[in-house]
Amino acid sequence: MIQVLDKTFEIFITREEIAKEVKSLATELNADFKNEEVVFIAVLNGSFMFASDLMKEVDLVSEITFIKMSSYHGTESTGRVDELIGLNNDLAGKHVVIVEDIIDSGLTMNKIISLLEMENPKSVKICSLLYKPEAFTGNHKPDYIGFSIPNAFVVGYGLDYDEKGRNLDAIYQIKE
Repeated sequence: MIQVLDKTFEIFITREEIAKEVKSLATELNADFKNEEVVFIAVLNGSFMFASDLMKEVDLVSEITFIKMSSYHGTESTGRVDELIGLNNDLAGKHVVIVEDIIDSGLTMNKIISLLEMENPKSVKICSLLYKPEAFTGNHKPDYIGFSIPNAFVVGYGLDYDEKGRNLDAIYQIKE
């Protein structure tokens, strides 16, 4: 068990399990986009570790860029999504893969997809390390899912609790 601020967390997904799943996701992406050029868009801050590890396993002609969105305060979604850092790449006619650490309600992804559609990409796919099907109310389910998890709060491997805990090399679930 670990302590992050005022909450206690227990190990949920080990770093070995994460590494194995990241490699598996990259293998799927490599097969699906063979001989294609892809723009990966990593959603900051949470996806930085996942995006880094994923890109090391991707064997495609590709580029990566970053956007930053926000919808959380503490352990709760605020119910709104604020665009913080925009996209500077030309996506017209290109395959796009959004790299996200976690998709729960889907509100952030709804906003991202609506922004990307204005750029006329050839295709848009979503690759999320974690997916909470019980919490999902959005319009765009992930195309590539590392782990489907219950609707509990998690931290580590880029995921945070009030900006703390991102540096943990495994994923921990809140202990109620």
